[in-house]
Amino acid sequence: MKLHEYQAKDIFGKSGIPVPNGQVVTAVDQATKATQIINGPPWVVKAQVHAGGRGKGGGVKVVHYPYEVVTATESLLGKHLVTPQTGPEGVTVNQVLIEEGIEINSEYYLSMIVDRLTACPTMIFSQAGGTEIEEVAIKSSELILKEHIDPAVGWMMHNARNLLYSQEPPPPVGALTALMSVMANVYKIFMTLDCTLVEINPLALTKDRKVFALDAKINIDDNALFRQKELLLLDDPREKDPLELMAEKYHLNYIRLDGNIGAMVNGAGLAMATMDVIKMAGAEPANFLDVGGGATEDMITKGVEIILKDRRVKAILVNIFGGILRCDVLARGVVAAAKKTRIRVPLIVRLEGTNVKEGREILRNSELKFLVARDLGEAADLVSKQVAQ
Repeated sequence: MKLHEYQAKDIFGKSGIPVPNGQVVTAVDQATKATQIINGPPWVVKAQVHAGGRGKGGGVKVVHYPYEVVTATESLLGKHLVTPQTGPEGVTVNQVLIEEGIEINSEYYLSMIVDRLTACPTMIFSQAGGTEIEEVAIKSSELILKEHIDPAVGWMMHNARNLLYSQEPPPPVGALTALMSVMANVYKIFMTLDCTLVEINPLALTKDRKVFALDAKINIDDNALFRQKELLLLDDPREKDPLELMAEKYHLNYIRLDGNIGAMVNGAGLAMATMDVIKMAGAEPANFLDVGGGATEDMITKGVEIILKDRRVKAILVNIFGGILRCDVLARGVVAAAKKTRIRVPLIVRLEGTNVKEGREILRNSELKFLVARDLGEAADLVSKQVAQ
């Protein structure tokens, strides 16, 4: 679950990480009042969306007069913002953050993630702040420093020193204490809130050796939301794809993609293999839909309905290996979906595993027109033929 920048900064402020004074507005007439409360000039007007690269898309504006704050707010609210991370369709800006401008002397990058190779929380620190960290990793990887943390021990002062004194040149002496404090608090937030990412880019250092988190990003592990109920209230459904939101309601793992072949599978590994098969056939997957092992007939029905709501879908590939999810349950769900929603695109079915004979029999006895694939290779051939039509 992603948080907006202003939500992440609220958490930062309460956790002892300095952030600029700011106010969120949802209407243009609120912008004038914000300039009377927030120190300026300059002011920074920032679109609040769940996407990075806002500056490149025109979603961050630095202004010097109150009327410019109003104009910038008006230009963003309700508009579609297209950034390198949103795709060409963009996202709608529903709220804007107006902040005081901070005079920057130097910028750092700081984040906390889980390194899957070491299975450890890992802090990343770099002097190349204020830029795309992915570009830095490609062009100047030596500027990126990592510190792996043993969860059993937690964050220690030497971890901060390892990062700070490995810089060339190291940060100014007067700023070291402030930077160490920010690092310790980032780790605390990461562990306490079950985060998958805590990021500050840039972490600004002023001439008088003060630090400010000028941007903030926090992602929460969805699987931990049962113990983060307060954070769940911060979720913004407007930022989600409508079909993904519908799937979430029925506990389905669905991600909408840009292709034309809908896919339904059980198991993430099988899902990835099925998507590869679709691409090998010369098509593109329209979605990632993993119904899981505990799917019910109703969940299967809803899954098919969700796939069909995507008008780009030219065919559906159902690839199920029956284990916990029996093939007969899947078949009944597909038939039920066909009765509720007319399936006007070719349906390709590959079933194997528990109760596979019963599942195939249910499909054969239905009025549903479908193609049977015996294995992934044949499924690929059938998908290829449908794409070629």
